[in-house]
Amino acid sequence: MVNVEIDTTNIRIGEQFNLKISVNETQNVIIPKLQLAGLEVVDSTKVDTIKNYLIKKYVLTGFDSGSFYIPQQQIFVKNQAFLTDSILVNVATIAVDTTKVKKFPIKSIKSEPYVFDDFKIYIYLLIAALVIIGFWIYWFVIRKRKEEEEAPTYKTLPPYDEAIYRLNELDEKLLWQNNKIKEYYSELTEIVRGYIERELHVPALEKTTDEIIEMLLDFKDAETIETSKETIKKLKDLLQEADLVKFAKSKPFALEIEEDRKDAEDIVSSLKPKPIIEDDELE
Repeated sequence: MVNVEIDTTNIRIGEQFNLKISVNETQNVIIPKLQLAGLEVVDSTKVDTIKNYLIKKYVLTGFDSGSFYIPQQQIFVKNQAFLTDSILVNVATIAVDTTKVKKFPIKSIKSEPYVFDDFKIYIYLLIAALVIIGFWIYWFVIRKRKEEEEAPTYKTLPPYDEAIYRLNELDEKLLWQNNKIKEYYSELTEIVRGYIERELHVPALEKTTDEIIEMLLDFKDAETIETSKETIKKLKDLLQEADLVKFAKSKPFALEIEEDRKDAEDIVSSLKPKPIIEDDELE
């Protein structure tokens, strides 16, 4: 039913020989991949049909000397398995006539040319070092210098000048005009509180509205500040209005907001510490 044959059983290393598998059937035949040990397939042909025989041809070779079996190959014919015969193939080395071979002196070891991989670790280390140096230069030199340049100039101004400067900045932001009333009153009262804190040297930013008003009334009674009760009332109304906006979500009208802005500037202009009179001036 199945048959295997080769054109020679003795080859030299690298020589090629032919193997042919033939099956006495052409329908429902499966020839699996050729299984070899010590030999290699160089080429193979498509399955061919000749006189009711199905034929598959291979070109084989061997690159190791020795004796190697082409093992039995399993062929399936109409779902029935058939085994071919195993065949022994001898692979011989090529004899070298040393008397006719010209001898050459042993050459010294030649170094390979340098390639990118020889230097890439050093390049990566150099790049990493440059990145670190650049980061340190930016962080401790450029960023610090930039922060110094961008520092608000009003921090070094006197309390009154700083307050007026910040009030004008607040006007330019157009917060309440863009329906950011809460942010507007927070910044407006912070400017006024900051002025009181710097000018009178008291922690006005940390105190409640009632605490600030009570403190100023005490200062007024002690005659340590120059202001009027009307100014203190304006401050109280402004701070209470801001509290309502921030905590009770009150929304004053535009006219009221403009009036509060005017009152804030009046408070800054009218609230001053009383000058200390030296003994020499009393005389």
